[in-house]
Formats: sequence, structure tokens, C-alpha cells
Amino acid sequence: MTLYGLLQDGEATVKLNPTGRDEKYLKSVRGFLSEKALGSPGGYPLYLQRWTRQGQMRQDSLEQLLLLGDPTAVFAVVCAGGLTDELGRRAWWAADEAENARCMLQTEAIVKGETGKVLAKYLVDHLAFETETETMVESVRMALQPGLLDEQLRNDLWKKAGRKTAYLLGFLAATPDDLPEQQAARADYAHLSDQLVPLVAQENRAAKLLLHLLSGKGQTFLMTAQKILAKPPTQDIVNTTLDVIRYYCAAIRPEDDSGLTIEELEAEAEHYISNDVEAVACLERLPELEKELQAMRILSGSSYGILRPVLAGSTALGSLMRKKLQPVMGPYQEQISILTRAC
Repeated sequence: MTLYGLLQDGEATVKLNPTGRDEKYLKSVRGFLSEKALGSPGGYPLYLQRWTRQGQMRQDSLEQLLLLGDPTAVFAVVCAGGLTDELGRRAWWAADEAENARCMLQTEAIVKGETGKVLAKYLVDHLAFETETETMVESVRMALQPGLLDEQLRNDLWKKAGRKTAYLLGFLAATPDDLPEQQAARADYAHLSDQLVPLVAQENRAAKLLLHLLSGKGQTFLMTAQKILAKPPTQDIVNTTLDVIRYYCAAIRPEDDSGLTIEELEAEAEHYISNDVEAVACLERLPELEKELQAMRILSGSSYGILRPVLAGSTALGSLMRKKLQPVMGPYQEQISILTRAC
């Protein structure tokens, strides 16, 4: 029964003393705040909620919404496109909740401001209390944006990722080319580079992606993905990992044909190496890379389509899920292994 207010130099509090039923009294207080902030005693109108989530509210309107002291209004503000670092600071004071932090860290002004660092540290500290794997992944991904965590916090989080697959996936999604504990390039990288660099200079996308996957950064990415897929706890982890891999290899698949099964991807990859001009140019220089080019093309088509034949309608988790996935994920993981094994 206390009303809190944020001042320039601290906080103000007003002790509330209900004269009747608490619910009716608090409704009157909210009505008073709404009338002062919005000129209407009706509280937080639904149409304002819709507008703020669509990014249609002006900055001064966002400031007024925060004056309502309403959690729903605060959430609408943190989702708004016009959020500034100062408004983010006020919103965080009003409702320091993990979901609000994740929403605000999608806004560039917050990430580049001082509030972003506060939110990132909170998300890392709060990870121990998260129960949903997809929420853990998103918290880690948001917190790992450049400039938010110091090196010590980042290293501590990486150590925990060794035991938490969801944290590891967060790293893979956030910093695919800047993962800790970088691996060496594939053993034959130097030889292959000599042959492929001229094609890279000609903007050959297949040669450029292949060289990147065989480099130290690419090998670290692939091996981390393999580690996640070796023992994933949930379907969401598997599906998100496939999405991250598809995005990483997207340069050679500009067409939108996600949703293919592993068998369809394998057949399509054979067609690709025979008919794609850039792939053919790579094979003319290095015919021994046929399997690598096929594997790269298959990874670029990763999606839920690979999982659908064995998981459609299933809620399986853990070891039962992994057993169901083996017929499709076995061949898929072999494609990753082709790219990490030297010829």
C-alpha cells in the first residue's frame, strides 16, 4: 500500500491509507494517475496498447504511459520503437522483469546506452531462475550483444555454457564468428585457400562461404553446433540450432525454399553442384570438394522441415526425442562432419 515515484535525484513514496475496500481504493488511485497523465480516468486504454506495440506512439506519449504506474502500460512502452535510453531507464525502474529487459535489448538506443549494460547483467544473473530453454537462449543472445558484458562476465557465462546447452546455443546465435576457445582452421585450409581465393575475388559465394566454414571461425561454429545437436534437451533447441545454421550459410541459398526434408535437401544438393555456376567453378579447381559443397548446400537449407517427418505432433523431450530424431539427424550431422574432416 505504497505509491512510488521516480525523481531526478531519487525516489518519492506516498503511503496509501484505504478508507474502504482495498480494490476500490486502488482503482481510484489508478484513475487519479491516469487522469493526470492522459487526461482520462479510464486507466490504460486498449487502443494505446495496440498502438505502442505497433510503434505508432510518439516519445511524449510513452513518457505519459509510464506515469500510469501500470505494468501493462510499462510493457507496451518497452516494446515501442521510439524507446530512448532515458525512457528505458525509467521503465526498468518501474518494472525490472526479465521479459521487459529482453524486449528493450531489441532497441538500438538501449543497447548503445547505459541502460543496456544494466539489463544485460540482470539477464545473466537471472538465468538461474529461468525454466524454459527458449527463454534461456534468448536471454543469453540478448545479453551477448557487443559492448554490454565485460570480459569477465562473458567468460563466466561461457564456462556455464559447458553444462547448459541452452546457454551454448545463445552464444552460437549471438556471436557465431566470435565464440570463445577458437579452433584451428581445417588441416587442409591453406592448400584449399590457394585455389579458392581467386574465385573469392570474383565474388563467388560458394567459394567464399566454403573458405569461411573451413577457417578457424567456421570450424569453431560447426563444432559448437555439433556439440549442441549431440544431446539437445528439447525440440526448441534443435529447431533453433537448425535456424542458426541456415542463417550462417544463407549466402548460397538466396531463394526461400526452407521446409525441405533431409532426403529432399540431399537430392537438391546433388543438382546444385552440377548446375550452379559458382559451385561448378569451385569443382573445376578442386574436384575433391564435391562432398563439402553438397554438405554446405544442405546446411543452408536447415529448417523444421528436417524434423517434421519424425516429430510432427510429438511432444517428446530428452532421450526419447533424440531417439526419434536419429533417422534424420544422423545424416544431417554427418554433413557437418564432412566439413570438419580434412580431405
